[in-house]
Amino acid sequence: MRGINVCAFVLFGFVLLSSSQAAPLDDSKDAQILRYDNENIGTDGYNFAYETSDGVTRQEQAELKNAGTEQEALSVRGSVSWVAPDGQTYTLNYIADENGFQPQGDHLPHN
Repeated sequence: MRGINVCAFVLFGFVLLSSSQAAPLDDSKDAQILRYDNENIGTDGYNFAYETSDGVTRQEQAELKNAGTEQEALSVRGSVSWVAPDGQTYTLNYIADENGFQPQGDHLPHN
């Protein structure tokens, strides 16, 4: 479970950095929340999504797998989009689970 916590922390930092580096459609310091959805009953997962007026959108859902076993793990799937200084919209899709953080995006290097 500790590996998932580290992945979540790294992911949170990346999203904050990505969001702060986005070129705003309007000034980020004045960005308005256009949509916010949150479902978190705190037992076996969560689901949230938001959109802001500066072009940032994010959604994420998590599911607890193999609860109560040695293989218990949180499986997280999500995406974040932002507008870069060049006006291009970038999207990062990701999975974070027992196999680690797995980002995908057209802007990322491919092996």
